[in-house]
Order: sequence, then structure tokens, then C-alpha cells
Amino acid sequence: MGRGRATSRWSELCGHLTGSLCRGGRAASQVHKPEPQLGDLIEIFRPFYRHWAIYVGNGYVVHLAPPSEIPGAGAASVMSALTDKAIVKKELLYDVAGTDQYRVNNKHDGRYPPLPPSKIVQRAEELVGQEVLYKLTSENCEHFVNELRYGIARSDQVRDAVMMAGVAGVGLAALGFIGVMFSRNKRQKQ
Repeated sequence: MGRGRATSRWSELCGHLTGSLCRGGRAASQVHKPEPQLGDLIEIFRPFYRHWAIYVGNGYVVHLAPPSEIPGAGAASVMSALTDKAIVKKELLYDVAGTDQYRVNNKHDGRYPPLPPSKIVQRAEELVGQEVLYKLTSENCEHFVNELRYGIARSDQVRDAVMMAGVAGVGLAALGFIGVMFSRNKRQKQ
């Protein structure tokens, strides 16, 4: 079997829709990318969210794949919010990223000491093929990779979304209060 990338019509369509260009059979996101190091966190920029994987060597990553994480799909799916199970998969980074941009992002190294790369890879490899719980807000792909690298499950995407919802809620409440006060003031003048 060759290492060629199986390309479906769906992933081609998604690639065109996201505006990604291919050069020499490789997605533009992967031209001239340096090889990640063992245990690196890989952040993949999907159109409406970030998918996370952990690099385990030879071009492979281990990641938590809910049903919506079809390799190369490149588009968010409501299925990831509706399911409570996911599969731990080991796949080529090239296939997982598809036409989406990606980068190494060990963003918590300054806050938490990473485990040794060999331990990170061992822990990741031991989980491959297992079905695990998946919750968008508490057990998603970002929680999964941070647990592997740092021993601490956390998701900044979830934290940021909760903060944004809180700020939006406070803003709407303030607008509502101003509206009520304005209408009372207007009625009193009449």
C-alpha cells in the first residue's frame, strides 16, 4: 500500500470553499513546514474551531476524533456537539490537517512543565483505537492533547467561548436596562 493521500470529493470541495490552494499535490498549509518534534501540540485551524493533535513522529499525530473529524474534511460539523464518544486515532498529520493551516503550539510550556517526549508519545500510542468520552465543553480534543503533554486537561477554546458568552450576556443586559430606563423616561415626559 502506498502512502498516497486518499482524496474524497468532500475534502476537495471543502478545500476549495476555504480558499486553500494546492501546489505540487500538497496543501498550501504544508508547503515548507518544519517537522514537528515528538510530543509537540499541533493546532489545526478549522473554519469555525481549532482541532488539536499530538505529534508522535514520522509524520504521524494522535488525536481525538469525534464523528465530525473526518480526515481532510476541513469544515466544522454539528455532529461533534451531538456525540458523547470519540475514537483515539493515529493518522498522518497531512491527512488530518487536509487543506487547513496548522502550526506547532506548545502554548502552556511556560506555565506547566511538559512531560518527557518519550512519555508523551508512549501515553498517546497506548490510547490509539480506544473509544473515549467526548464532551465539547469538558473532554474535547484540546483537553485530550493537553492531558497527554502536561498531565492537565484544559481547553482555552472552551474558556474563551464561555468568557465571550458572559461578556455578551452582560452587554445585552446593559442594553436592556438602558432601553427600559429610556422608555420609562419617555413615558414620564408624556
